[in-house]
This record gives sequence, C-alpha cells and structure tokens, in this order.
Amino acid sequence: MSVRRTALIAWDYPPSASGLAIAAREIAESLVEAGIDVTVYTLDRNGRSEENGVTIVGAVPERAGADGWLRKRMVLGHLVAPRWFARTVAADHAARPFDCLEATNWYAPGALARRLPDLTFVTRHSTPAASTGALNGSLRDRLDGRFACRLEATSARRSHGHIFNTAAHGEKICALYGLDPGAPRAVIGLSLPPERLARASGAAYPHAAGRNNDPVEILFVGRAEVRKGFDCLLGAVDILSRETASGTLPDFRLRLVGIDAGEVAGLAPETGRHVETLGRLSDTALDDAYRRADLVAAPSRYESFGLVYQEALAFGRPVVGLAVDPSARQVIGESRAGLLATEASGPALADVLRPAISDPALRLECHRQALAAAGRFSRRSLSEGTHALYSAARDYRQYQGR
Repeated sequence: MSVRRTALIAWDYPPSASGLAIAAREIAESLVEAGIDVTVYTLDRNGRSEENGVTIVGAVPERAGADGWLRKRMVLGHLVAPRWFARTVAADHAARPFDCLEATNWYAPGALARRLPDLTFVTRHSTPAASTGALNGSLRDRLDGRFACRLEATSARRSHGHIFNTAAHGEKICALYGLDPGAPRAVIGLSLPPERLARASGAAYPHAAGRNNDPVEILFVGRAEVRKGFDCLLGAVDILSRETASGTLPDFRLRLVGIDAGEVAGLAPETGRHVETLGRLSDTALDDAYRRADLVAAPSRYESFGLVYQEALAFGRPVVGLAVDPSARQVIGESRAGLLATEASGPALADVLRPAISDPALRLECHRQALAAAGRFSRRSLSEGTHALYSAARDYRQYQGR
C-alpha cells in the first residue's frame, strides 16, 4: 500500500548538529524528493516552518506548566516529551490524516503517539539507551534508566515495522527488545547531506608521503564518552607519546572536535603536547578539519550506523576504530578503509595507530579504499527503502487489525 503523507518524530533537527538531527533531515528530505508529504515534529523549537519542502513543527508547548517541572523528575519525566509529541501530532492527524508515523527508539519519543487511530507506526532504531550508560551510576540513575529502557522496548515491540542501519545492529536490537519476528523489518543505510558530499568530493590527500616532517594529524569527532571510546583513545595517545619522545615513532598530533580543553586537563604534559582541542565546529570548519587530517580516529564501542565513519570515507580519510563495534566491522573492516583494534583498550588501539602513523604507504592504500567505499548510501536508496518498509508496515497493521 503506497504512502503519500508521513510524519517523523525527532528530538532535534538541523541546525542542530547531533547525529539524530542530521539523520532526521536526511530521511525527511529524501522522502520529499520522492514525492512524499513529510512533517517533522521536534522539541528544539516552537512554531511551524518549512525548509526544503519539509514541514517542521515544534512540539514544545508555549507554557510547559506542571509538565516542565515533571520532565526533570525521575521515571515519570520520560513520559512528558512523548505526551507533547502525541498531542501535537494528534491535532494534525485529525485535520489531515498521516499514512505513517516514524520515530527513533532512543528514549521512545513516539511511545504515546503510536496509539493514534488508523496510523501505522514505524521505529527506526538508533543506539538504545542501554548502550549509552542509562543503566549505570547511582541507584536513582539506574531506576530512571531502567524505566527509560522499558519504555523503549514496549514502544518498539508495538511497532508495525522496524528499520535498522546495519544487519548487525538489527540483530542486537531484536534480541535486546524481544521484537515480534513477524513485523516487517529492513536494513536501510543513511545518506550524507548532498552539500557535504559535494564539499568532500575530490578532497585531495597529499599527506601520504609526509608534509615536510610535520606531525601526522589524527582527527577525532565526538564526545568524551566511554561509548565513543574516548578512554581508549587517550590511553593510546599516552603510550604513543612516550614512543615519540624516545624517537621510535614519528611525531603526531591528535585534534579533538567536540571536546573542550577542560575535558583533557588531566593529561600528563608529554601526552598533552600531542593533543589539541577544537570544541564544536561549524560544518565548513569540520570539513576543513577532515581535509587536514591524515587519519580519523573513531574508536566507538557501539554505533548504530556511524556518521563519522561515513564522513571520513567521503573525504577519503583512513579510519582507525574498534572491531567490537559491528558497524565498524561492516563499514571500515569490509571496505579495508582503515584499521580496527581487536579489543577496546588503549594498548590495542595503540597497536593499530602505530603502523598508521609510521607507514605512509599504508595510509595511502587505506585512502584509496576509503574513496572506493564512499557514496554507497544515497538519498535515493534511503527513500526507496524507507517507502517500501512503510508500505509493508501498513499492510502488516491492517492484517493484524491494530
């Protein structure tokens, strides 16, 4: 059954630079390019606007009232945003029905909107809360996280269809949530924005033979989180900085995007000499950082897709990551566009960074493989796969009578 009008629930939307925001825009604009009417509901703004054919609606009420107080409270606070989304979507759905509603699994923003009548609900699965530390910390934090994870699982199990970014990601999510094996599911890779691909196209890589003995530049884009492998990265840099000081390894510099100086203030002086913090960058400044880089370090323990992997490949930059991440094994390992450490530790990451720093020929070969792997996911493949899954989910909902 064809889908002509759809809604997406997103926590935020560009100009926000979060991975979920960028993914939401790619999904929405790819569907618009395929002729589908798309409305995105988000919590990072008020009012209603239109951008590149996408209607964007802020779901935050003008006066939050008691909800604003409750949202900051443990457990039940997780239901406030889903209620705001449900109320806003319901008004538009009553005036002009949507064929389908899509939401991320992350903290289940569509948990209540999925109950709207005559509406197919699809979950596009990102990183689950359980993989971002929601179940760690104090007793209060663990209880709060347990509720959030249960809300995610309940919402996902009642979806009429599921979208995963990679097959390995899908297997993990199905096991974690206990998903209905009969519900339609599809593996659909996300695309990069056309303007970013255009800026990355033809990015030269003059670095393989060295740059007048300048340090080898390693770029990290992310947050100082365990999931992002930041602890492994700092551990590896500490090891390699001592080797550089002894003259057994060429000099290198680690440039950190998204990291402030205070987050690396505890580094030993010899290690800190190799580290430069850049904070948050604009899109054009980030593009320049990719062009300057010899290598991209992306040692995530888990990524549902891996936006940084895709950006690095688009610029033809070799990636050093962790084999424990299924997305890294698929995107980087299978394409041979970089090197993967066998375990999530500083010494293991140092073992793959070492040859990448010292061997220009290895970097050049990985650069060539990165260029060959770039561009596998387009807006056309994204929209075609999404529309097909939406249609299958609608058929499944009608068959199930729910």
